[in-house]
Amino acid sequence: MAGINLVKGQKIDLTKGNAGLSNVIVGLGWDPAEPARGFFGVKKQANVDCDASALMLNENGKLIKKGNLVCFHNKQSPCNSVIHSGDNLTGDGAGDDEQIMVNLNAIPSDVHKVLVVVNIYDATNRKQDFGLIKSAYIRVMNAVGNSELIRFNLSDNYNGYTALICGELYRQGGEWKFAAIGEGSHAAHINQLAERYV
Repeated sequence: MAGINLVKGQKIDLTKGNAGLSNVIVGLGWDPAEPARGFFGVKKQANVDCDASALMLNENGKLIKKGNLVCFHNKQSPCNSVIHSGDNLTGDGAGDDEQIMVNLNAIPSDVHKVLVVVNIYDATNRKQDFGLIKSAYIRVMNAVGNSELIRFNLSDNYNGYTALICGELYRQGGEWKFAAIGEGSHAAHINQLAERYV
């Protein structure tokens, strides 16, 4: 079964109608944009190191525990329900560049949202932004069989932005849903972005 393609702002049920769905993989992918052509031919572009992170937020949208920020320097939530696959430094190659494993049944009751974001590592010093990235997407797969449930292509113009708020898994009425957000941000580091939710 092919996954459902979402548009920005769309929300969809994940667990309703998917009996037994508990372990999902949130995959994020991107490619370097084509290098610019300069006076002396093609300019070599520095690798853009994008980092995916998950913020586990309470019902008021707040990050109440430091360990609930799962990212390249904290790969696992204290409850082990959200686990980061590790850092991909370039975005080259096909398929997901980074993955975050989520066990929906193991998420503590005080966590109502798992917000998935991507930052450009050292964006300020490297003078990089999401204008250097193309074909970015977020998708959710069933960890059993790796079948794609949903995909959201981040196709807006994100020039000038150093962070992307991609989407969120959220709890509603005992079920889990997904919202496609696709919003750019100027946070230079994941810790700066996380501060907004404290």
